[in-house]
Amino acid sequence: MSIEKTIAHDLLSIGAVFLRPDEPFTWASGIHSPIYCDNRLTLTAPEVRTHVETGLVDLICKYYPDVEVLMGTSTAGIAHAAIVGHMMGLPMGYVRSGNKDHGRQNRIEGRLEPGQKVVVVEDLISTGGSCIEVVEALREAGAQVLGIASIFTYGLQKGIDRMAAAQVVNHSLSNFDAVCEVAAAEGKIRPEDIDRLKKFRSTPSDESWMQH
Repeated sequence: MSIEKTIAHDLLSIGAVFLRPDEPFTWASGIHSPIYCDNRLTLTAPEVRTHVETGLVDLICKYYPDVEVLMGTSTAGIAHAAIVGHMMGLPMGYVRSGNKDHGRQNRIEGRLEPGQKVVVVEDLISTGGSCIEVVEALREAGAQVLGIASIFTYGLQKGIDRMAAAQVVNHSLSNFDAVCEVAAAEGKIRPEDIDRLKKFRSTPSDESWMQH
């Protein structure tokens, strides 16, 4: 089984990814979504966590062999950056979602020297906005950002376009399409739901996917 499908199976098995095409979730933006994702649950499932962290190590070694520092996104990416950093013998830090209001008001936590080659570790890519902010903060600090290593991506066109515009590369362990295919194979959704789900992925704001 491919790494995309292995991780998809893992995420589905612990409820970190949940598909509910007939009873959509409502995102904070108001969009109705057939998918919910909480990759924090991987941290409390040791076998799945091992697959995820080993997968991230392999992904980083393959796509970003020159990496010198790992930077986690706050808060969900921090634990993964720490574990992967430990496994790879690399320094790690993390980037806050906003500057601290006390002390030295650091946004970047951990030592980062100008010119260092950084990989950002993220748990979930949706529209890409928060990741791009982290990359821009690191670039402002003088880092050379090689790209992002993430556990899961929705593959939303808006996210793909924003990443391209910001010249940010992302590689994910698994993705929306892999989860749909594995969920159908395991009987968690009906095979005919796959086309509806992919229609959502291509244009989340168009709710016609909800019609059978």
